[in-house]
Amino acid sequence: MVTYEYGNPHAVITLVQPVNDHDIAGMDAEVAEIQRLSDKDFCLLAVKVDSWNHDLSPWPSPAVFGKDDFGDGAGELLTAILKLCQDKSKIYYLGGYSLAALFALWAAYQTNKFAGIAAASPSIWFPGFVDYMKSNAIQCPNVYLSLGDKEEKTKNAVMASVGDCIRDGCAWLKEQGLNCTLAWNTGGHFKEPEIRIARAFAWLLSSAALKADKNSHG
Repeated sequence: MVTYEYGNPHAVITLVQPVNDHDIAGMDAEVAEIQRLSDKDFCLLAVKVDSWNHDLSPWPSPAVFGKDDFGDGAGELLTAILKLCQDKSKIYYLGGYSLAALFALWAAYQTNKFAGIAAASPSIWFPGFVDYMKSNAIQCPNVYLSLGDKEEKTKNAVMASVGDCIRDGCAWLKEQGLNCTLAWNTGGHFKEPEIRIARAFAWLLSSAALKADKNSHG
């Protein structure tokens, strides 16, 4: 597993993001945008995913576009990522874009390691996922969700459900008392992914810290 490091390696805050080659090309812009939006010092670990549809999927599912079915490699990937998150003096956040965002959401149900989840344009249309959210207990207090305003306007029937799924999922998380927000971006799924995930991480850094401050001050 190849990992790329950005930002300050000595920072208390560590952002973890599964990525592919396209994501890596935009990492410098993403990091710069997080720095612009947040005054927090951080390190970002970009974890290169070998097989996108297999490694990020929580359970097998037939392909909804192209020929690549979805596998069940998420558990193995999460085990590898948790090995990168063993320093108890650090605060870890997990995030991603598209299927990596779905993986981050799923991971929040498996472990309490992460202080926040940054799910930008998550593949929350994934068959059975919202039902999974409602029948299991999430272990993370802060969740950022976002979607492009044109993403649900697709001819693909499965993927067209993404808008209803994310609204439903967000409402459910809020009902459970989570610090959760749903942000809407302009455009379709492939517009400015590095900016969208940067906004997600920056929101976590500000809102999670704000919540912690409120708790510490009574």
